[in-house]
Amino acid sequence: MQSNAKIGAVAAYDVQAASAPTGGDFHDSRTQQDADEAARYRLVIEEGPRVGSFVYKTMDRLTGEVVKQFPREQVVEMMRNPDYSAGAVIDTRA
Repeated sequence: MQSNAKIGAVAAYDVQAASAPTGGDFHDSRTQQDADEAARYRLVIEEGPRVGSFVYKTMDRLTGEVVKQFPREQVVEMMRNPDYSAGAVIDTRA
């Protein structure tokens, strides 16, 4: 490293995001709409009622509403029962 190196000020610029042009390409505006829609939702992963089980929820960031959940709430409730086992929902006996 050089001992005679000088450190000086560097000019800083304020960078603004470019706005979408009005009357632009349909594909570009549709892509922006899709991106805005996707950004509205978030994935929340919670531990389920049993060891090693998880509940996946898609939540609306604006309203806090659960849009989708896997497994469904009814299945999560069944999992809380100690007698529940995978496949116990359907009786395949003839």
